[in-house]
Amino acid sequence: MARPRKPLLSRDRIVEAASALVDAEGLEGVSTRRLAAELGVSGPSLYNHFRTKDEILEAVADAVSAKVDLSMFDVDDGREWRQALHDWALSYRAALTEHPHIVPVLARGPGRRPAGLRVADAVFGAMVRAGWPPAQATYIGALMRYFVTGSALGSFARGFVDDATAYDPADYPHLGQAHLLANHQERVDEGAFETGLRALLDGLGVQYEAVRRRPRGPAEARTTVRPAPKPG
Repeated sequence: MARPRKPLLSRDRIVEAASALVDAEGLEGVSTRRLAAELGVSGPSLYNHFRTKDEILEAVADAVSAKVDLSMFDVDDGREWRQALHDWALSYRAALTEHPHIVPVLARGPGRRPAGLRVADAVFGAMVRAGWPPAQATYIGALMRYFVTGSALGSFARGFVDDATAYDPADYPHLGQAHLLANHQERVDEGAFETGLRALLDGLGVQYEAVRRRPRGPAEARTTVRPAPKPG
């Protein structure tokens, strides 16, 4: 009886194995030798697909970016720009919190990564279509990346130990319940993210109204504007 053939080595198999290592052990857990062992191949065979470890990590990061929903930025989607940013930010954060160890790579920006560039293109294009000047559309894309990746780098709630004696009221009179935060990590962290996101979008809404009131040139006047709804 013939032996079953091993699956052919491919970029997708390498990225899948590298992603599992990153999730389990962090960026330091990935090496070409370790990956080759996990895949049951010789080390040099990886170089037919990736030249360096950094290229592999970039591909892992791009695979995470590819999970982010961009449908809200489609021209015919119908969501106004603020709701679209809100829904996208939730999807973006969900993808990152599933793979927190790769966030430092994603935080460097898209570079040449195709999925990362599609994200940047979708956000920028939607903001310009909504009537934001290109410079401010760029700023919005940047600040949203700062906000989302920052929130995914670590947990606020888990930053406090669950030992009440660590918070002597003589030293920390307002932290009497801090030892309980770690037990409510999801609620605290998601609540903080949603609070910050809505504050950020409300602030952008104020700026947007100022942009709409400003006289526009002929090129700007031809831009289709989808106004944000009134708060409340």
